[in-house]
Amino acid sequence: MVTDRKATADSKAREQRARVLAALGDSTRLGVVESLAAQDMSPDALSTLLDVPGNLLAHHLKVLEAAGLVRRVHSQHDRRRTYVQAVEGSLEGLLPEPRPLTAPRVVFVCTHNSARSVLAEALWRQASAVPSASAGTHPAARINPRARRAAQRHGLELADQQPQNIDDVLRADDVVVSVCDSVNEELGELDNPRIHWSIPDPAAVGTDAAFDMAVNELRERVAHLAPRVA
Repeated sequence: MVTDRKATADSKAREQRARVLAALGDSTRLGVVESLAAQDMSPDALSTLLDVPGNLLAHHLKVLEAAGLVRRVHSQHDRRRTYVQAVEGSLEGLLPEPRPLTAPRVVFVCTHNSARSVLAEALWRQASAVPSASAGTHPAARINPRARRAAQRHGLELADQQPQNIDDVLRADDVVVSVCDSVNEELGELDNPRIHWSIPDPAAVGTDAAFDMAVNELRERVAHLAPRVA
């Protein structure tokens, strides 16, 4: 019967919510999920931020992974490193919104400033009135042609400029969003507020599909962050 199927579906949904709530019923695990609300972090960074030994953090991450709240991805810069990501939509209003940020500008950074960072900047301009810019630690000679074609397919307007060096772009009060594992791992200490998104490099794959996937993931990240920045 339809009623029986609905009761079964409701029961399964409650069981999943119970698993999520049980996983969050620990201050450290709650801290992990809150810390990943707008960025990806390495286990070492989480361990330092939350002041939790690495072996204990590993246990908490396993619990959160089993509940479908977080996942691990390998760094594309150094495959020995991993980042922990929040699973999109897994909380569904169970936690308070992340604290808002106040910044005059958001700067998206990747290594070459030729694909992910320029696409993120274009997406940001559609989503927020807060000014934005992009830069690279080792700028390429030009924007990747596949990035330009991806922008056209997704209705994005890229900034009319050559890739730029972060040293020539960054101001003291900018919020820095790294969209490249290499940048996050190699960038020196900055006084700027920093957020990291572990976005796979579409240029390494070199297909239109890879660039479309990057745009879609960046769009989700931007949509989540933009309402928090004023």
